Order: sequence, then structure tokens, then C-alpha cells
Amino acid sequence: MKGHTVLLCHLLLGVQYVMCSDHELYEYLNMTEPANRQLYEFKLHHKKPIGILTTGAGQLVEIRETVTLNSDAFSNQYFINLLTHNNAERIPERNVHAKGGGAYGYFEVTHDVSEYIKSDVFNGIGKKTPIVSRFSPVTPNLGGSDLVREHRGMAVKFFTKEGNLDLVCISFPVFFHKDPIDFPSFVHSRKRNPKTNLMDFSMHWDFVTKRPVTMHAQLWLLSDFGIPNGYRKMNAFAVHTFEVYNKFGKRYFVRFNFRTNQGIENLSTEQAEEIQARDPDYFNRDLYNAIEKKHFPSWTLEMDVLLLEDVTKLDYDPFDITRLWKKGTYKTVPIGCLTLVQNPDNFFKDVELSAYDPGHLVPGIIGGVDDLFRARRFAYRDTQVYRLGVNHNRIEVNNPLYRKVYNRDGVPPVRENMKDAPNYYPNSFNGPVPYVDPNRPKDKFVIYSSNAVDLQPAADFYNKILQCEDQRERLVNNTVTLLLPVSPKLQRRVIRLFSLTDENLGKKVETGLKKALHMHPHPPIIHTLKFIVHDKHAI
Repeated sequence: MKGHTVLLCHLLLGVQYVMCSDHELYEYLNMTEPANRQLYEFKLHHKKPIGILTTGAGQLVEIRETVTLNSDAFSNQYFINLLTHNNAERIPERNVHAKGGGAYGYFEVTHDVSEYIKSDVFNGIGKKTPIVSRFSPVTPNLGGSDLVREHRGMAVKFFTKEGNLDLVCISFPVFFHKDPIDFPSFVHSRKRNPKTNLMDFSMHWDFVTKRPVTMHAQLWLLSDFGIPNGYRKMNAFAVHTFEVYNKFGKRYFVRFNFRTNQGIENLSTEQAEEIQARDPDYFNRDLYNAIEKKHFPSWTLEMDVLLLEDVTKLDYDPFDITRLWKKGTYKTVPIGCLTLVQNPDNFFKDVELSAYDPGHLVPGIIGGVDDLFRARRFAYRDTQVYRLGVNHNRIEVNNPLYRKVYNRDGVPPVRENMKDAPNYYPNSFNGPVPYVDPNRPKDKFVIYSSNAVDLQPAADFYNKILQCEDQRERLVNNTVTLLLPVSPKLQRRVIRLFSLTDENLGKKVETGLKKALHMHPHPPIIHTLKFIVHDKHAI
């Protein structure tokens, strides 16, 4: 570089122009985190303006059209184009998982799993498949905080030769309920009160006590695992038990799990609270900066495997997504490694427009056999149609490697819209035809779910998954904090449920609540929240 470079330093009360030397700019670019220097790096890669300014229709913009004062503004097509586009540039945000980040990468097969699953994407050691992944907390709106206490999403789209495969995972190995009819109420109880438009812990605890099946996942939420130290340092679980088959048509049941290779780290309530005060985008910033620094985050994909004959001998329901499989009843098989290597060039195009659907499967994977998975097949597609339009799978970030369909038209993008091919099936004119999978099992596997509430998995989590009294104590403290604002009657209901789960746990929550109420007779404002490192093999 030659001469001086002008840096624009935006201050609260205006814009100050600061002259700095080449050396100072060099230091800025080499010492500042990647997210903050993005604009300067763009300029370094583009020595001159990247082109002539145009309207959306490609009309060249003359410099006098960039000002409207004392002119006929409504004859200025550039001005009209800017203003009207600005009015329409928002799309509906996701009802849940609205705020998130994402990245591109690849999945590499490291182990031979052909004995269990015939899917091409998981077979052939060394095979690499491009992926795009999105990470997100559940309840915050687009401008919310990354540091809330809750489970988080990690959705992965594999662009395979057999179609897109979406594994839509969460940071807990269990979910809150198994009846799909509970999902809208579950979401509403964790979102905003329709009167106050504020988060309301009375709604939260009322739903938990009315649906005790949520207790197991609720304890995960209240424990150290409720706030991971960024997306890179958490595991992710597809939760459902998937029916899969191999090239000989033999059926297996598996649970897919992503294990972080960065090591599990969690934040205490106090630490998350401190970070949130200065950087509510901490998770997204951490992911972006790590990739830009070439500290590429990775996860090992494993599957826990049960044989069909094993299922009939178990003393628990392996299809119940509110409980873990019991150790010693299954085997764990590593599949490969997922690595993120590239940040999106444009967040809206690559993250906000991304659409994941657990019903997007490939040959070899039939899918989850429980009722909630079946409901998600419908619900995820329906929400993407509402949010992005019926052609959301033709948007670039979702576009499969190969597609031949009879669907036509609708809100763009339509791409080639299948050109002049027949638009109905069956037909006699050589439109696309289905294939026959000779390996797919011919008989259908059906399960029936129990309505009984089993609190034993929750008790096992408290007594076995949590490894020391410090972890249990933090769970109790987090519970007490969230109980302070609710009514005494609801507090008693919560303590009763905790006591039914584990008598000692109930007593600790009751004692902690009495102490907190004595210290804070008026419920304090609830903030959502030491690095806590966990053994990656513990869960």
C-alpha cells in the first residue's frame, strides 16, 4: 500500500475521520478478530470498485441520480428501486431457531459401515461429500442473545448423489416430549406471553408440571449442558431412532450422534451472563472467527446400533426420544468426520434461506419410526413453504445435485421449471420414472407408544450422567433462579415433580428456594444466565 488510508471510526455522536499509517492498518488487519476486519479484507481483495452501479434491472446509475435533494425524486429509478426493495427485503423469521449461524464444509467417511447401511454418502472410506450446516438457539428472535439457557440446533445438509440428506439435530441426546400434538404448546410455553410480550417462567413451569414427560430433557436444560461454550464445543444428536438397511435388505435401528472434536465445554450461568452483557452474538462470532483463522471445527459422526432381534429383548423402549438407550444394550459405530471450512459469502443467501427437513432422506435410511418424526416430516416442509415459498428446494443453498420432478410453477425461483417435459405422472411420453430399490425391506415396521410417564431416565441423569456434586449443585441453583418469579402454588408443583424424580433433588430445590426467597423477598429480574469441561465420553 502507498500513502495513507482513511479509516472510518463510527462513534455514538457522529463519524470521526482518523488518518493512520500503512503500519497501523497492517497491525489492525493482523491483530483484530476476523469478524471486525471483514470490510477491510474485502478492499484488499478488490483494488478497484467491483463494477458500475446499476438498478435491479441492470440500468446503469449516473452519479447525479445518487442524490434526490432538489430534484424530481420520483423520476429517479435508482431511488425508487432502493426504497421499494427496502420495504420488501424481510421474510418471515423461523418460528423457532430464528437466530443462527452457519458454514459450509464436507463430510469424509473414515470407517466401513456397509454392514449396517447402504447409503452411498456413508460408504467408501475417504469419500467426501459437501455439506452446509446451520446452528441456532431455539427461542430467541433474530436479534436475540446466543447465551440463553436452552437446547440448540445443529442441522446438516449433505449434498449426496442420491439426493439431499438432512440430519436435524439438537444439543441434548433426548427431547422434551414424544407426542407431536404437544409441540405447539411446548413452543408457546417457552416463547413470549401474548399479553406482556415477555418471557414468562410461569408458562414454562406450568407446561413442565402438566407434561412430566419433559422432566428428563428439562434436567439437561438446567444442568451445565444448558449453555455450551459456543457451537463448536457441543455435541449434537439426531435424537430419533432411525430405521436403516444394508445392501442385503437387513434392517437395523440406529441413533446418529455428532461428537465435537474440540472437546465439550459449557458455561456457568454467571459466565454466560457476563459474556451476554458485552456480546450477545458470542456463538456466531466464535464460529465465524474460528473458520476465518483456519481453526476448522469438526465433529465425528457415530451411530448407535441395535439389531431387530435386540429390540424384542430390551426392558425399555428404544424408540422413546425422551430417554437414552441403556449402556451395554447397543454398539457404537464411527462413520466419519464432518469439518466446517468456509463461512458464507452472504449470510442471508446461505443461512437465512437455508431450509432443513428431517424428511429429506436417502436410500438406506427409512427414517424415524416414532410419531414425532412422522409429524416433523409434514411440519418442517410446511414451515419452509410458508417462510420461503413452495420452491424453497430450488434456492441455491438447498438445491440438490440432481432433481427430476413433476412440480411446476409457483413463486420463484423455478430455475429451468422442467422445461418442456410432461407435467403429469404416469405418462406415455418419457417423463421421469421412479426406480426400484431391491434392498429395501418389504415389510413395514410399526411401533405403538406408551402414554406412561417414566421418571427413571431423569433420575439416572441426575445421579449418573452428572458426575459430581458441584454439577448437581449448579443444576439446583439454576432451577431456583428460574423458580423465583412464579407463584408459590406453582413452585410447590415443581418441587413435587422434582421430588418424584429424586427425593434428594426435590429437597435441595426446596431448601435452595427457601433460602433465595429469604434473601430476595421480591423476585429479581431473571438473567438467562467458569468454563466447565466435560469428558466427551460421558454422554
